[in-house]
Amino acid sequence: MRMMPHRSPRQRWTMIAAAVVLALCAVAAWVAMRPANAPSPEPASTRVTRQIRIQAGAGAELRYAEAGQRRAVCGYMGRVAGGPAVGFVSIPNRILFSDDPLPTEFREMRQRYCPGFLERPSSQAVR
Repeated sequence: MRMMPHRSPRQRWTMIAAAVVLALCAVAAWVAMRPANAPSPEPASTRVTRQIRIQAGAGAELRYAEAGQRRAVCGYMGRVAGGPAVGFVSIPNRILFSDDPLPTEFREMRQRYCPGFLERPSSQAVR
């Protein structure tokens, strides 16, 4: 018959303390990894309207919008009611307009998030 080693009271308390610390670390890791009570993302239509008003002014109007890839939205807006239409690409943290002084960046963003948007149809007929 095998005998269990006798542990001193100090060793027992050390083992208990180590187990408590390990449990606390596990709970802390679980709390840190789970999503915080973050609000749900803003709806795309609300986000686009807000971004247009902030960037183009209170008189700007959303004319057309369509969902792009991921959370992007592409469409047309007018800086003033009845004014010319301007293309836009909206992502959660940014909006770019087709008449911005960053045409290359707008084109790259449009191709990445909304392929085919603001593109002219091919001149070759499908047969």
